[in-house]
Amino acid sequence: MINTFIGNLGHFAVILAFVSALVTAYGYYQYTVVDEFQKHVWRRFSRVAFYVHAASGLTIALALFEIIYNHRFEYFYAYSHSSKALPVHYMISSFWEGQEGSFILWIVWNVVLGLILIKTNKIWEGPVMLVFALVQAFLVSMILGVVIGDLKIGSSPFILIRDAMSAPIFQINPDFVPEDGTGLNPLLQNIWMVIHPPTLFLGYATTLIPFAYLIGGLATRKYTEWVRPALPWAIFSAMILGMGIIMGAYWAYVTLNFGGYWNWDPVENAVYVPWLILVAGIHTMITFKKSSTALKSSIVLIIASFILVLYATFLVRSGVLGDASVHSFTDLGLSGQLLIYMLFFLAVAVFLAIRHWKHIPTSEKEASVYSREFWIFIGATTLALMAFQVILPTSIPVWNAIVESFGGISNMAPPADQVGFYTKFQLWFAVVLALLTAVGQFFWWNKMDAKALREALVTPYVVAVILSAVIIVIGKVYDLSYIVVTLAGTFTIVANSTILFRLIKKSTFKLVGGSLAHIGLGMILIGVMFSSGYSEVISYNMSGLTYSNSWEDELNKEHVLLWINKPTQIKDYTAIYRGRQKKVKGMPSLVNVNKLKSTDNVNEAIALEDIVYRNKIYFEKGDRVPLILEENDYFQIDYYKEDQYQFTLNPMSQFNPQMGLISSPDSRRFLNRDLYTFVSAINDFEDPEWREDELFDVSPGETFYIADFVTEFQGGDVITEIDGVSLREGDVAVKARLMVMDYDVEKYLEPIFIIRDNQVGRIPAVDIELGVKVEVENILPETNQFTFKVNRYQKDYVVLKAIVKPQINILWAGTIIMLIGFCVAIYRRYDEFKKMRDKGLEFNA
Repeated sequence: MINTFIGNLGHFAVILAFVSALVTAYGYYQYTVVDEFQKHVWRRFSRVAFYVHAASGLTIALALFEIIYNHRFEYFYAYSHSSKALPVHYMISSFWEGQEGSFILWIVWNVVLGLILIKTNKIWEGPVMLVFALVQAFLVSMILGVVIGDLKIGSSPFILIRDAMSAPIFQINPDFVPEDGTGLNPLLQNIWMVIHPPTLFLGYATTLIPFAYLIGGLATRKYTEWVRPALPWAIFSAMILGMGIIMGAYWAYVTLNFGGYWNWDPVENAVYVPWLILVAGIHTMITFKKSSTALKSSIVLIIASFILVLYATFLVRSGVLGDASVHSFTDLGLSGQLLIYMLFFLAVAVFLAIRHWKHIPTSEKEASVYSREFWIFIGATTLALMAFQVILPTSIPVWNAIVESFGGISNMAPPADQVGFYTKFQLWFAVVLALLTAVGQFFWWNKMDAKALREALVTPYVVAVILSAVIIVIGKVYDLSYIVVTLAGTFTIVANSTILFRLIKKSTFKLVGGSLAHIGLGMILIGVMFSSGYSEVISYNMSGLTYSNSWEDELNKEHVLLWINKPTQIKDYTAIYRGRQKKVKGMPSLVNVNKLKSTDNVNEAIALEDIVYRNKIYFEKGDRVPLILEENDYFQIDYYKEDQYQFTLNPMSQFNPQMGLISSPDSRRFLNRDLYTFVSAINDFEDPEWREDELFDVSPGETFYIADFVTEFQGGDVITEIDGVSLREGDVAVKARLMVMDYDVEKYLEPIFIIRDNQVGRIPAVDIELGVKVEVENILPETNQFTFKVNRYQKDYVVLKAIVKPQINILWAGTIIMLIGFCVAIYRRYDEFKKMRDKGLEFNA
């Protein structure tokens, strides 16, 4: 039965959120411009309006999750993004898989941030919340789903499936509700997709806060005062956005099978660029607080960071990257709205900046080469150039669309080898940045001239050269460009560590944020260099077989074929594929598929034997076993060295009707490397190609060959019970016992021969891993022989790629240290702001 109440509630909440956002904006505008006697009235009015907006925004989110959680597939959003097979945490992922859900997530984060700002910074409340309310109005308009004539405003997540699809079934039965949804994209069925999008959208949302302070400062002519309250939020935004980027990289590493963590995909670039600009803006803001310089640079960079977030939204959601990116959204007809959204705030920001530009204070003092201002300016310029180099090629599809919209033809194409193209430039920018962070820290904490600088850098330089030499020799770094990267990364680590220890020695712990962040940058640089530059494929095809004609020669060479139970050499290891497994709810380990029998119910199987782990029985034979995403197969790969078991990896694959084989890797983590493996091809059990029948006459105790398997016929037994078959009085049932040797594994096949009323019945024994089906064709008492009919198809196998990723833990450790540095810096800047606020000096720069 169709439930329209929750959808109507959600749609009403969307309209209320949109109207209340506009009312809030009007109220805060009046609060900002009226005299002091009326301010308290407009403040109360505006707050009430925003509280209504907040309540309606939360109602939207709760309504949509209720639809997903209760499997209300009469709603198109639930049908398109969820299914009954999903556990709760993946239902959460399906909430923001679609465009509408991700906009709702963004709206909710802005609501939370708005409530925090109202409570923590009342003096700036008016202008800041005015900007917030306008942004919310634009965001909510994206999910309005209102049609006025030929004009469609937004795409509603609460539309019924019968209104979204024109399938014939809805003409016959308008109340038809599908039994199940299409499910969540297999690539998003990962725990990181539960936490990565909320983190990223919190990062998006927080870029609004420094922008709102800036716009408020320009509009109220407080040209310098906005920096102090905006700075801790800017650092927080950079930290959260950076964390979201890192989570996305880690998700790619553990979920996708391109063998890395960053592919310079346009969607990745669209997030990376505003983060670079925001980090540059933070450094110029800090410079202004210290020396009253770089205010105009800060204004330009903070405006650019927020506008670039909106531009990233346009790129990802307008459909313009559909042919250029593997994970952009499809166009929902929102491209026009997104463009208006971006251009509106760009126009407002540029208008206010130009109008007040000549009134913005500047320093007449020229920055010396031996000043911190000079080095921070060079660093900010480098970050901006890094962003510029990435955003231009990424925007080529936008340029093509603009040209074609005016009737022209543009043949420009993004770089074919995007990894090589971007890395070539970004690597050297990163080297320059690392060197700047190493030298710049000394200027930050000490007054420097040429002599003092040389003296300060001697020790860090010598130590860095010695450490680099050790790294180069041990790591066998012989490429000249990588040697330079090693020197730069090591130098920034050593130089910033020198400053770090000095600050700790003085017990000024809250000042170490910059040093920690820069140490993290150096580690990231070295980790990226090793894990990407010296990544080594170890799964070479020595058989001469061509696995797939659709693969390039290199792909056929860099994959190894593993037959089940057959030891195969992979460089220093012997790998043995041991079969497919399933993930079972409540089990601490995976369960072999041979112990399970599928049922007609979703995510359910029957235990064919007791399921035991470490002497504990979790399910007894015949129990119903709850599976977790039964479409996922996990392939057990055991690794040995010199006949000694080392470890097991379980890469996952799922065959998706729309996307083909979806594979996720598994890695063995060592201190100095990862062994990264994924499956590229698997045996197809759904439609096996059976060969011609073979007949064998065998006596008990004899051995014969089924394919290449040594098979022993151990004898036959008369039985009185057969699972699933009722034997009558007079029936004769004989079960043959065959032991098949597959390398080091003994397998037992027990076909059954039944005689009833002079009629013969046969129950074959099938082993899908061996690709064997055996029947007792006849029993010959006079010769004491059984006649076995054998049929075979392809033995089970996987085609696997294994890569060694050296020193990748240096990369992950560097990202953590960088984030810790951001956290320390946030604490310091907020503490400064709070003290100034408590003293009533909030507007003093």
